[in-house]
Amino acid sequence: MRFTGKDMLLRIIVAAVLGTILAAGPKTVWAQDANTPTTQTQDNQAQDNQKTHEELLRQIQLLQQQLDAVQKQLDAIKNANAPTFSTQHNTLIPAPSVIAAPAATTAPATATSGVSSSATASPAQPAAVASAAPPAQPPANAGKAAPFSDADWTWLNGNPRTKDTPMATKYFVPEIRVDTNYNLDFNHPKDDTIGGSSEIFRSQEVQVEQLGVGGDFLIDNVHARFMTQYGMYSVTTARNDGSPARGQWDLDNAYRYVSEAYGGYHWDKMHGINLDAGIFMSYIGLFSYYNFDNWAYQPSFVSSNTPWFFNGVRAQFFVTEHLKIEPWFINGWQSYGRFNSKPGLGGQIKWTPTKYINVISNNYGYGEDSLGNPNRSRLHTDNSIEIKYYDNPMKKLDKMAFSLTGDAGCETGDGVSCHGNSLNSNGTVNYKQSFLGWMLYNRFWFDKDRYALTIGGGAINNPGRYLVLLPPINGATAITGTPYFTENPGDQFHATDGTVTYDYMPSQYITFRTEYGYRHAQEAYWTGRGGITPPGGTTSASVGNPADYLCLNNGVATDSGLAYGTPLTGPGSVAAACGGGTTIGAAALSHIWFPDLRRDEQKVTFAIMVKF
Repeated sequence: MRFTGKDMLLRIIVAAVLGTILAAGPKTVWAQDANTPTTQTQDNQAQDNQKTHEELLRQIQLLQQQLDAVQKQLDAIKNANAPTFSTQHNTLIPAPSVIAAPAATTAPATATSGVSSSATASPAQPAAVASAAPPAQPPANAGKAAPFSDADWTWLNGNPRTKDTPMATKYFVPEIRVDTNYNLDFNHPKDDTIGGSSEIFRSQEVQVEQLGVGGDFLIDNVHARFMTQYGMYSVTTARNDGSPARGQWDLDNAYRYVSEAYGGYHWDKMHGINLDAGIFMSYIGLFSYYNFDNWAYQPSFVSSNTPWFFNGVRAQFFVTEHLKIEPWFINGWQSYGRFNSKPGLGGQIKWTPTKYINVISNNYGYGEDSLGNPNRSRLHTDNSIEIKYYDNPMKKLDKMAFSLTGDAGCETGDGVSCHGNSLNSNGTVNYKQSFLGWMLYNRFWFDKDRYALTIGGGAINNPGRYLVLLPPINGATAITGTPYFTENPGDQFHATDGTVTYDYMPSQYITFRTEYGYRHAQEAYWTGRGGITPPGGTTSASVGNPADYLCLNNGVATDSGLAYGTPLTGPGSVAAACGGGTTIGAAALSHIWFPDLRRDEQKVTFAIMVKF
């Protein structure tokens, strides 16, 4: 039989008490003239034995209570020394480096009878143990509350709702995430490919979105965090970064299986200071990169089209228990490397004036994030407020909250401007290149948060399309681009979307999600029934160069060798290169392959998401 440390300690205490009772308990009175007890003696002995038995049971019960109390204190000390994490967007808050010793108490007194005459000692650490502990020294920020610890913030959009970490140890808090989905696209693309999303990628297939294994380490105020991203994320996230095209060493493959990897140090100053370096999450757009944490599976454009991660350095200054200031020095806008010669600068300000309100402002600038345009700079501001306006755990409808996010930004330089189209003296045009978007979500929780319903959506206006997710037409990436959906100055993009999300949450560690979503764009953008994969193309190989137009003759697609800017028909055209002649018209266009792009998309998503 295998005993725990607690079981063994209990048995040792019980054996010691029982031995003391048997050694010092009431003695049997023997008759002077015989070797057998008298009847009177037997009655007295039975009564004494009964009293002894009852007293022993009472003593054991008290010892069990004391042992439970000691165990609770040991657990509390272990938890206090273990790394702790605010639910405020994965903010690390290490425990104080010194933990005060438990208060001493009087050990159970031993009476001459061998049984405690006053088993009233408080359930705490025995005096012999407590007195041996060195006097505790308070940490530098002793008496100050941990940041954002004054309320339960698991209701926030973008934060995990898990409240317990049963596998945590003093030095390591493990984390495991599994996100699997099935999407039914009403356009029924024949190649099962969904574009225009950073969360949903395949139709009518069961796909693992993310398998994340990792966690947080903390030893002597030195901390580190890592998280893997096996599954669809390992391909889809990396293809949206164009920075690996500059220089060598294949950055997208170096990082594709890692969603977070950073280390740093914590100082017990103010309410805490952290300094981290590596890949860390971005919360521009409020939603978390991990769908388990969010109110909806497919967020609106303000979130889906803005960064999920940064590669660089951040500092977190917890000025008060309700205010965090976090500056960033990063390689660029969701990029593993730099696009040009300048890094990106930015930061976050987070404020929780009450337990019902969360305010976040993210701001970015200075970076040159347009590949091949070294004089073009990007500015962006992202601002959110979340308010829990109803909270009554005793009601069937027990909670209601909403989140509102507004974003604005622009690019300037190298032929674009923040302030509208303008004509240069040489006849060229500086096009307006800007971003304006918003999203609003309202969530209802039912039956002690076992069920939830979220309704929301948003809109985007992005002339220049510099933040529009490039459809993977013929395997196109942010590096290659595609002539079938260009992202050039002057190109327009306007879109709206909406979702209705139902969650069933039988445990804090799992969510069963069903979501209906509708998205509309004024420009053809979403995958249609004909798909966006040319004949002969596969999930791992494009036909020729994705940056070129494709010819289509007798159902076979070939690379025309001609990129965007080449006229489609007429002399020297794509059609001419594809054997369609120099005429202008539909007959010539029939020799060119085109993807099937639509203005509308409807889909239903089913997902099972697990987080420990």
